[in-house]
Amino acid sequence: MLPQDKASTQGEGGAGNANLISTTGRKAAPPFMVLPGSRFPPGATVSAEGVNFCIFSRHAKRAELLLYAAADSSTPFQMILLDPELNHSFFFWHVFVKELPVGTYYTWRMDGPNDTTATGRRFYPDIELLDPWAKAVSDTLWKRQPACSEQDSSSKSLRAIVIEPLPGTATGAMPCWREPDLEGAVIYELHVGGFTRHPSAAVVHPGTFTALKEKIPYLQSLGITHVEFLPVMAFDTHDVQPGVAARGLCNYWGYSTHSFWAPHPDYCLDPVRATWEFRDLVDALHAANIRVLLDVVFNHTAEGGETGPVINFRGLANDIFYHLDVSDRRRYLDFTGCGNTVNCNHPMVTRFIVHCLEYWVEILGVDGFRFDLASIFARGDNGLPLANPPLPWAIESSHILSRVPLIAEAWDAAGLYHVGAFPGMAWSEWNGQYRDVMRRFVRGDPGLVGEVATRISGSADLYARDERKPTNSINFITCHDGFTLYDLVSYNSKHNEANGEDNRDGNNDNMSWNCGVEGESDNPAVLKLRWQQAKNLLTILMVSRGVPMLLAGDEVLRTQHGNNNAYCQNNDLSWFDWRFVERNADMLRHTRELIALRQRHPSLTSNRFFTGLLVPGRDRVDITWHGARLNEPLWHDAQARILAFTIAGQREDEEDLHVVLNMSDQPLGAPLPSLRSGCWHLAIDTAQPAPADIFVRENQMPVGGEFYPVGSRSVVVLEARA
Repeated sequence: MLPQDKASTQGEGGAGNANLISTTGRKAAPPFMVLPGSRFPPGATVSAEGVNFCIFSRHAKRAELLLYAAADSSTPFQMILLDPELNHSFFFWHVFVKELPVGTYYTWRMDGPNDTTATGRRFYPDIELLDPWAKAVSDTLWKRQPACSEQDSSSKSLRAIVIEPLPGTATGAMPCWREPDLEGAVIYELHVGGFTRHPSAAVVHPGTFTALKEKIPYLQSLGITHVEFLPVMAFDTHDVQPGVAARGLCNYWGYSTHSFWAPHPDYCLDPVRATWEFRDLVDALHAANIRVLLDVVFNHTAEGGETGPVINFRGLANDIFYHLDVSDRRRYLDFTGCGNTVNCNHPMVTRFIVHCLEYWVEILGVDGFRFDLASIFARGDNGLPLANPPLPWAIESSHILSRVPLIAEAWDAAGLYHVGAFPGMAWSEWNGQYRDVMRRFVRGDPGLVGEVATRISGSADLYARDERKPTNSINFITCHDGFTLYDLVSYNSKHNEANGEDNRDGNNDNMSWNCGVEGESDNPAVLKLRWQQAKNLLTILMVSRGVPMLLAGDEVLRTQHGNNNAYCQNNDLSWFDWRFVERNADMLRHTRELIALRQRHPSLTSNRFFTGLLVPGRDRVDITWHGARLNEPLWHDAQARILAFTIAGQREDEEDLHVVLNMSDQPLGAPLPSLRSGCWHLAIDTAQPAPADIFVRENQMPVGGEFYPVGSRSVVVLEARA
């Protein structure tokens, strides 16, 4: 111990001490010498001389750092009590531990005033806290239910890990000159664990970042440009209701984050190398020309409500990180449906979030983010919406984040709805209105053709007025939350009994249609119609302006047997069953060719709204609308279920497109627009059996005559050329 160091240290005989290797490469043994350390940066920062620890807690009066040799060590090998004079600066507690090894596990204990009613401050001197800035964590000992009821968490706490820093930045990271918009993008939403967990995946390490690398050729073959991962920031798999846990179920989706800077340990072969494994995956995807988006959850944390466990924020700065009831600050305001709400627009919390996102971009190579329940970002300290909330503007004005796509789920669980009006300018949004109207139209609801046309055109009614663009609209039919595509055409009602909540959970209004039979059927006519309806939905999605998003598995008609809330199903119900790739190869082929058709037509991926004016250098307007007759759209017909449109090619070498959507139950002799030269060629007819349902360009046959027979409940796409 150096004479000037007042931080006290106490060594104890934790398991595995003999194996500790210091940052200098020498075998090291406790107790380690300590220095005052620095208040920047927060977290554990490794250097050649040792490790600097820093943590934020504005009102703490006492801080103690506990060091463990292993994830399951029963006792710390060293406890360091910080000196308030030497180890405390501007609400930060800090200490430097000389020659401390990489791979050391650590927790914090903090003490301070408890005045939950008046101030909302909570301190738990006997509970070990997880560093919110940890770059890697272990949940080996974590047990949520005991942690919710006991005040001593040493035997079941989450632990942070001191890790070797990643060198430089990720390879293939988005260059600073690239525009952040998503023009031409096709997003594929997938669950990292579930994509390779099924035995049919035939990978070496199922359910991991490493396993996903083996499936990159499949992603390339689809033609998608971006993967959007469900949460990969470390989350609490135990965060489910007791009745759900009693069934052996867990929090599978991952919307219960506790460590925003750390990859989820269950997706890693070695938690100590979590950041390396994640960045290896990102680098591999970049090498395949696929970008990486993360679904992130900054609206609430795994600590839940009043009866939830103390993990980190609650025991460090409860009154700063969470929205509390002003009349009784023991109570958490819950705008998320998850027990608490992050106080995103507090300056300290805003800084935490922005710096965290920058880290995932700069160091881990991520190309953008989708923000869960992002309308929370508009709520001020009192929970009320702000006209100009700081966080959304701080994110989009960051010199790092301003060059990556930002996607908002533009609503929250308490009724705040921002689709078409999310604060800021650069944000894209999950377009829930697109999803809803397309589901209703394809199932056969009448009188929707006007809104369908608006959504196909990029939702100008939502975005054009603020000088936004079609790429502000993320168009989707399905996502992780709700029915899969096949279930959408196979079930009228949800069937969530397996979740253990008596089918009370999940959305009751799915805007679905079972094609005449609820659930599984061996009726050939029903099965044919279901495939046709699924193709209708995907085809409409791919001929719409905006950014299409596919749910992983929809391209092979993956089913969850009517479960529309499979958040707790880490099993066959949710996993990608790779046998469907062969079993439903015709649907896979249809999806691949749809994406290919979209990508070869700039008129579909253009980031401009249609104007109805002549295309420069062409004798056609950019889009013309039709009904059962040419140039007579049925805008005011309350029974209309037919919409057709002609899109002019934007360049001399791009063919015009003619699309007919017949969602009525009667066939239609659809009139075809006249051409100055050449003729129409059939690209897609969803009423036809494979392989006649979609043709590659070279195999398309010319369509003779002035009409084309369009079957009931089908979509036809034609391309014009000589």
